[in-house]
Amino acid sequence: MQTIRQHFVDEAAVDYQPLVEGALEGMLRKLDPHSEYMGKALFEDLKREQADESQGIGIVISSRQGALSIVSVREDGPAARAGVLAGDQILQINEVLTQTLGVAEAAQLLEGRVGEPLQLVIRRPSTSKLQRVDLVREALSETSVADAMLLPPQLSGERAIGLVRVTQFAEATAESLAKALDQLESRGLQALVLDLRNNPGGLLESAVAVCGEFLAANTMVVSIEGRVAADNPPPYRTKGRNGKPARNYPLAVLINHGSASAAEIVAGALQDLGRAIVVGTTSFGKGSVQSIIPMSNGAAMRLTIAKYYTPSHRTIHGSGVTPNIIAALPAEQELKLARWRADHSSGEAAALELAALGDTQLERAVDALKGALIFKAMETPQPSPATPAIAPESKPAAQRNPSKAEPPLPSQPAAPLKVAPTPSLKP
Repeated sequence: MQTIRQHFVDEAAVDYQPLVEGALEGMLRKLDPHSEYMGKALFEDLKREQADESQGIGIVISSRQGALSIVSVREDGPAARAGVLAGDQILQINEVLTQTLGVAEAAQLLEGRVGEPLQLVIRRPSTSKLQRVDLVREALSETSVADAMLLPPQLSGERAIGLVRVTQFAEATAESLAKALDQLESRGLQALVLDLRNNPGGLLESAVAVCGEFLAANTMVVSIEGRVAADNPPPYRTKGRNGKPARNYPLAVLINHGSASAAEIVAGALQDLGRAIVVGTTSFGKGSVQSIIPMSNGAAMRLTIAKYYTPSHRTIHGSGVTPNIIAALPAEQELKLARWRADHSSGEAAALELAALGDTQLERAVDALKGALIFKAMETPQPSPATPAIAPESKPAAQRNPSKAEPPLPSQPAAPLKVAPTPSLKP
């Protein structure tokens, strides 16, 4: 540092404080994509609480394989209407190239006042094409549970199979999901598809509460483990449904490359515990814990301090959750589905529109649930037809006791659906 300060040609550029901050930026960025140095302005933005609305273009970003990638796209935001998809890489924000930006710096550039224009240059890995996208920032209300419906016969046949999408894990997500499921159950719900595609995550407590809708109370969902075992918190467990039993109908969970963090924790836990069959493509692979550490100069550093582990003690970080049933969705089909989500009818009309879209991932999940329902019905013993008792003619009448009947066989309850968990995945 002293050599730089003494010999660099531009004396104004070698003040001590900027050099130290530059060294910290490089040091943290070298560790992993989620650790970074946040200057005072960035840290202040992070601390600034936003209530029920956020201002932006409706995307969640992260660093992946050295590129600034879009984890998820909100279907009601400007980016979705412009055709931006999860998995697209942002190469340029206005006039700023993103290759040297951290995630927090990029997020600051993406945010702005309502009505302000924004221009992105994106690259779609599936086609390697570059595209310039012109957007306008909007105020976006926070929602997390959408499209709760019973699927039409074109998809589900004679079975009452429901669909609910969880777009993020916010404070009220579990409560909203419970209300949606209660309504579907009142209409005869027999099995459920829980759609977590393009869900970027959110609050860990919310993810555990969502698992609690389908698991018994006090079931371990996720553990957090860092280098120092004594500093690790207790595992997160379900709290139950206020005395109500867990919902025990067959369950399929949809995930894709845009399912990250808390969404992966839910999918991985339900898969490990044999409670759900997971359908789709391998998830994003964000399973680490960051701590925000304030510094004396008003700045802060975000540092990865631990990783999340599913009940079978596998980490999703870097590897993601691998579905039980692999089903890919082409980019054109994904774009068609995104447009439907942004602008679709309501009620039965929406369900019919969805059936006509050709969502192959949803179709595979529904097929799996149909099989589970058939198997469950086969396990339930059916009453055998009554056979009239005919005494042999050779048996003396005195030995018969017509007043004493054989006791009926006890009926066996249907065995709960079990889905074999996937083997432990090592990063």
